[in-house]
Amino acid sequence: MSHDPTVAYDIFAVLRAEVVTCLRRLLPDLADDAFARVLVEPPRDASHGDMATNGAMVVAKLAKMPPPKLAAELAAALAALPMVAEAAPAGPGFVNIRLKEEFLLGQVPLLLRAGEAYGDSTAGGQVRVNVEYVSANPTGPMHVGHCRGAVVGDALANLLHKAGYAVTKEYYINDAGAQVRALAYAAYWRYLQAIGTSLTEDEYSAQVPGGLQYRGEYLIPVGEALKAEHGDALAPGGQPVFTEATLALIQAQTVAAMMVEIREDLAALGVVHDVFISELELVKAGVTDKAIAELVAKGLVYEGVLEPPKGKTPEDWEPRPQTLFSSTAFGDDVDRPLRKSDGSNTYFANDIGNHADKIARGMQQLVQVWGADHGGYVKRMQAATKALSNGSVPLDVVLCQIVKVVKDGEPVRMSKRAGSYITLRDLIDEVGRDAVRFTMLTRKSDAQMEFDLTKVVEQSRENPVFYVQYAHARCRSVLRQADSALTADLDSAPLGSLQDPAELALIRRLTAWPRTVEAAAAAREPHRIAFYLGDLASDFHILWNRGREDATLRFIQAEQPESTRARLALVAATATVIRSGLAVMGVTPVEEMR
Repeated sequence: MSHDPTVAYDIFAVLRAEVVTCLRRLLPDLADDAFARVLVEPPRDASHGDMATNGAMVVAKLAKMPPPKLAAELAAALAALPMVAEAAPAGPGFVNIRLKEEFLLGQVPLLLRAGEAYGDSTAGGQVRVNVEYVSANPTGPMHVGHCRGAVVGDALANLLHKAGYAVTKEYYINDAGAQVRALAYAAYWRYLQAIGTSLTEDEYSAQVPGGLQYRGEYLIPVGEALKAEHGDALAPGGQPVFTEATLALIQAQTVAAMMVEIREDLAALGVVHDVFISELELVKAGVTDKAIAELVAKGLVYEGVLEPPKGKTPEDWEPRPQTLFSSTAFGDDVDRPLRKSDGSNTYFANDIGNHADKIARGMQQLVQVWGADHGGYVKRMQAATKALSNGSVPLDVVLCQIVKVVKDGEPVRMSKRAGSYITLRDLIDEVGRDAVRFTMLTRKSDAQMEFDLTKVVEQSRENPVFYVQYAHARCRSVLRQADSALTADLDSAPLGSLQDPAELALIRRLTAWPRTVEAAAAAREPHRIAFYLGDLASDFHILWNRGREDATLRFIQAEQPESTRARLALVAATATVIRSGLAVMGVTPVEEMR
């Protein structure tokens, strides 16, 4: 198989193409779609080789051949390829493949020429994908509860971009509904305080529907700003005037102030969205009503009565006619209400407008990062997206479990409404942006996580942030110590001297980077990047330690310039891939560690 020798590529994709070519030669009567499920992956046991393919197993039935027999024929065909050292049938129809060392060594100069673009893929085909994440109610500063979703969403967007998608990073501002109105009441109280009201907080709270919910000090500057702009016009004589016009004005200015703070918090975390979309503006512009009308026109909206929720007794349930969306027609458990009893939109109806807007803007795939407590909302939103797009725009939802923050073994508690929580800015100030971002990606997003403020700054192998950064710093240290003549044009260095198992293991790990990018993007799992970097760092540290024990494996040997250049090329390649991976994670690589 020919390829551009100046371009680094995914050797797993290369071998998969060779497997399919061999199978087509062996089975010329099979249609092209017969090979769609052929995979080439790392074997579960590394002692079995560099790769394994299921090719014979997945096409044997169509070929009307026993899988082991076809696997033997496929292995013989693969063994004849110039890059294959050995191919052997295994189990019920797998083929294990071992690559020639010269083929593996040949990937290093390709990697060095590509630089940090190594691993860039065309798999996404520039499909327009919208990644919506954070999207917190603008009711206060960002807190640790928002942090994980922010990091996961941002890293996932970076990952999809590297995998070849045209990515839009979006923040959907939830600025309509009861919670934002409660925020307006809270800001109104801070305004009343600023102008010197005679009311006590309890007296004011008694006048507010549902009572005063947000009491954080972060609203004091909002109250002062309202006073500076309006004087006492919003509360003549220091007494509140709960007209819609007054509350809407306070709400708008408070949301604007909160969004300024949220943007600053996100920027401190290294998160910058491409677009901010307002729920309230979509409603005002008629986007939501238009989307509902579209569903009505498709015959997917009706007046009906829902069955009582599970766990409710007849005495608890008051059936009433509701405007319902036929979400069960698209895989949901029950049909979903679009209107509340007062005639206003449900949250779901407004979310339909949000997704209709994304589709109208030409998005071809939607990816959203939600808290795990919204898991029950996934099916209905996927149903609505299918209905709106006629099934052409898929919606993937990534759920993030809550993060428990501890310090010195004790939990750090937070309470958003009481204003006594640990903010995102607190966390960044405590351990640094890079440590926050890397640590948030060291677990799968739907797994529980404990963020230990003490351990995350430890300089030990048990701290994955330090371990990966230390590997990069060591690489850079080696390259700084080497004579500049030896580090020039490392992509043309002869590599035949790289024969130690630890060196070859490191090269094998490096060549897995493009496949890791594509697989992680396809699975919507950015934590795989952190796992990969941990494994890569481990391989490098092993080689480093081997050099301390065996002088012939040291990276720099003045009396051996050729082997030194080979090892410097390997070191430079390792540093390049670490930087490439950290860029996906949004983490800055360090040049040295003291």
